[in-house]
Amino acid sequence: MKPKRLPIFPLTGAILFPGLQLPLHIFEPRYKAMVGEALARDRLIGMIQPQEQREDAPLYQVGCVGKIEDVETSEDGRYNIVLAGEARFRVLREIEVSTPFRQVEVELIAELPEESLSFAERAGFESEAMKFADAQGYSVDWEQLSRLDDVALINGLSQIAPFDAAAKQALLEAPDLKQRCELLIQLMEFFGRGDPDEVRVTLQ
Repeated sequence: MKPKRLPIFPLTGAILFPGLQLPLHIFEPRYKAMVGEALARDRLIGMIQPQEQREDAPLYQVGCVGKIEDVETSEDGRYNIVLAGEARFRVLREIEVSTPFRQVEVELIAELPEESLSFAERAGFESEAMKFADAQGYSVDWEQLSRLDDVALINGLSQIAPFDAAAKQALLEAPDLKQRCELLIQLMEFFGRGDPDEVRVTLQ
């Protein structure tokens, strides 16, 4: 597969999965320029997390290509966009550019055929999710969640889960649905036991 060049939006705590959506409010000049250029080209942006909270921080190696599916522009040039996840990618190298936004060369990750969870796996996940939601004081429409298919449920909760950046990155990098489900259960158990700020996941 031929390497692809992507403008990137490094944002801590924000991950995107193929088949899901991510709404974003774009107000910094460099990222307004990025959105403007993407709209003039293929509408593609790479969502990826930086490893540190600083300018030009090193990036995690895996992100997700998002296509601008919906866009609203305010009078002062800000954008409200909705990205639709298309494919995960692995960073090959960062490109030296004259643009105000960073760009990388990536290879797209071929996804394995998604397997459905077994009845026991699904039931165990939903049980742990209910305990976690109760412990955190979240109000959840469980009837609506029960109607989601396994992929939408696991990836959707992985995307919005209130975990630290490394934990969310580990979920994004999980190679298949079953492993992501198992990791999500472990994280809910850990974060549900105490102060989430004390829980950290180290990527190998």
